[in-house]
Amino acid sequence: MENLVLIVHVIASLSVIGLVLIQHGKGADAGAAFGGGGNSGSVFGVQGSSNFLTRATSISVTIFFCTSIALAFIASSKHETSILIDSAVENSELGVKDTQDISEKNSVSQDIPN
Repeated sequence: MENLVLIVHVIASLSVIGLVLIQHGKGADAGAAFGGGGNSGSVFGVQGSSNFLTRATSISVTIFFCTSIALAFIASSKHETSILIDSAVENSELGVKDTQDISEKNSVSQDIPN
């Protein structure tokens, strides 16, 4: 389960990076006004691409945050499980020592002369 969430997390992070780099920034409009140019249209059109990219980015970011929370929850539950296992091992070791101490106290000395 952890591996699946981790794979989805990596894919979401890479898609967020890619989508942010593809998007047309607001500063690019100011550059075009001062003579920087190029083709302002694209495959989706000017308005259509920003709508699609904005929606895709928001979906990717939502998936990224959800997987981040899931991974944090998985890590904390693993930590709690390891703490419980460690305390169970310590308790069992203490129980064995206590049992040995009690058996030594209850043993009758065999030094009685005949």
